[in-house]
Amino acid sequence: MRVSIIGSGYVGTTLAACLAEFGHEVVNVDIDESIISQIEAGDAPIHEPGLDELIAEHGGNRLRATTDYERVLETDVTFLALPTPSDEDGHINTGIIEAGARTLGETLAETDETHLVVTKSTVVPGTTEDVLAPIVADASGKTLGEDLLIGMNPEFLREGSAVSDLQDPDKLVFGVNEGEAASLLHELYAPLQEENDSEIPVVETGIREAEMIKYANNAFLASKISLVNELGNICKEFGVDAYEVADAIGLDDRIGERFLRSGVGWGGSCFPKDTAAIITAAQEVGYDPQLLEAAVGVNEKQPERLLSLLDDRTDVDGTQIAVLGLSFKPGTDDIRHSRAIPVIEGLLERGATVVAYDPVAAENMQERFPDIEYADSASDALSDADGAVVVTDWDEFAALDDEVEAMKNPIVVDGRRVITRREGIEYDGLTW
Repeated sequence: MRVSIIGSGYVGTTLAACLAEFGHEVVNVDIDESIISQIEAGDAPIHEPGLDELIAEHGGNRLRATTDYERVLETDVTFLALPTPSDEDGHINTGIIEAGARTLGETLAETDETHLVVTKSTVVPGTTEDVLAPIVADASGKTLGEDLLIGMNPEFLREGSAVSDLQDPDKLVFGVNEGEAASLLHELYAPLQEENDSEIPVVETGIREAEMIKYANNAFLASKISLVNELGNICKEFGVDAYEVADAIGLDDRIGERFLRSGVGWGGSCFPKDTAAIITAAQEVGYDPQLLEAAVGVNEKQPERLLSLLDDRTDVDGTQIAVLGLSFKPGTDDIRHSRAIPVIEGLLERGATVVAYDPVAAENMQERFPDIEYADSASDALSDADGAVVVTDWDEFAALDDEVEAMKNPIVVDGRRVITRREGIEYDGLTW
């Protein structure tokens, strides 16, 4: 198939590369000329495991990139994969995706061919049908349900494993109103189904339901993390190993073992934005989502919980503290809503000198905190430190041994339970 994707962020770029790998002819449209140049040259514009190889293979060939919307006229399907950031009050800001939809509609006015427009961005229920579809229809002069088809195909990608998530998903969700739109989406994902022996479940539903499934998915996971963190905090007060408790309850197939690793909380671009958006949307229609509000509240307290455990063991004022891990999760350089941000802020407020290390995210964090020190390795960060906090569970931190023992005052507060306990070290694995 011939596919165009408006937007080349984490979702748009990964989707484009994977669809090209499936054998489709794909064009990525974006206003950022530097990103376009990178993709055309076969270079990935973002850090994502597996993406470099796909773009190196297909960039400039089956995967093209351009700033020219006219290229969508060569395609049958267009995905809108543009940012929908949160406003300060929690509402999603649809200004960027609305502008993209308008330009797309103006471009589609130049063709008489039927075109399918699919929302890939995360938007609250009703946005595709009540906002985006009318914009495309008005700008294009096309008739919804006839020569203009609309769909919603939410993504369930985790940064750090987005390529594998797209190539081996737990489900595909097609939000459609017309059978023709559904057929096109089935055709688009047919190579993926063939590769997986047609074992990937397909949820074919309404557009609003598809929009809500994305929010429900993330809200459930965010709440699960906050619940295990709350239980972990209680375990800590009783001197109970929260990880042994989590391992046991994870054996219950009604609960499951995933997302039961208590720690410093969740961050990133999805959970904070999506939970805020669905809370705000629910309140606007007259419902108070108390459980989701509590999940957010617990999450916001976790970084301070980590710092309080450090306070219990040393007077932080005037000391040098190593912060290990700056990205919101391993496998990505994304620092959006990273738990390292409030941790660093808290350390600076306490009068500490901060030296930070992350294998890929230091440059991004340097824009946020230009005045703290950044080490080239975990060993360098720990060498002159009076204490350390682990915020991101990069695998390399699990191997720290001599580096910890060489610290002047080996106090480690491990917010991800990644460092193995070692005899003779005053160690707190945050058994929350």
